[in-house]
Amino acid sequence: MTEGTDERAETVVAGDAGQATADTSGQAVVIAFGQTMKTLRVRACLEREEFGRRIGYSASTVASYEQGRRIPSPRTIERADEVLDAGGLLTVWKEQVERAQYPVFFQGMATLEKEAIELLAYDALVVKGLLQTEEYMRALLAMRRPVLDQETIEQRVAARLARQDIFDRRPSPLLSFVMDESVLRHRYGGKDVLRGQLEHLLLIGEKRNVEIQVMPTECEDNAGVNGPFTVVTRKDGKKFVYVEAQSTSSLQTDPEQSALAAARYGIIRSQALTPRESLAFIERLLGEL
Repeated sequence: MTEGTDERAETVVAGDAGQATADTSGQAVVIAFGQTMKTLRVRACLEREEFGRRIGYSASTVASYEQGRRIPSPRTIERADEVLDAGGLLTVWKEQVERAQYPVFFQGMATLEKEAIELLAYDALVVKGLLQTEEYMRALLAMRRPVLDQETIEQRVAARLARQDIFDRRPSPLLSFVMDESVLRHRYGGKDVLRGQLEHLLLIGEKRNVEIQVMPTECEDNAGVNGPFTVVTRKDGKKFVYVEAQSTSSLQTDPEQSALAAARYGIIRSQALTPRESLAFIERLLGEL
């Protein structure tokens, strides 16, 4: 989705229109990978149980990979290639398979996160995916309507957790998050889930490349009334604006609009509590649970 954006400004919109085709394409990639892995396993004269033992999974999980019902992590693909002495026939699929694990409307943003040197995010509905605990993720995904099947939930949890390596990347990207107070009060999944999520925010907020800020409900000014958005700056200095709602998304590449969004975020950040005040605020919320 980011290819070609150097030459012209555009808004890429992903949603229901064309989503069936894109989803089918992603599934086709996963199925083709699974068939390739099965062919190589059979050629190596390994039963599923033995192959699974060598790569650290059960025979049923291996079957899920081979049948395209489950998406392996990049590390699993590397290990499988090594065990099967595939000479790169499996690792060549890594990028395509990794992309297929995300909903089609998020695939462009997932690519940008990997290239980001700065990410600015304002949220008013739920905790940003990059900041979510696994329990919080599962609570949100379980509430989706139409209901998601368990395989899809597992796939999206794994993909979301994998994205969180952005916090430990070197060189470290600059990460700033502002969220409405209401986001921190919703007890999605129950009190224990919320407690774990707030504790996680306190830990992440201590990282030197991360700033977490809270927009109190009592604040009389908020430049973010138009809703959540994310501004990503790529290594080449280009900025992108990502907005998501109701399983659709837009990725704005217009330099003027990206600059305005970054400026708007700066205003939002100035209106919110400071990072130090915000962490103290989160600690108070924890004490109320």
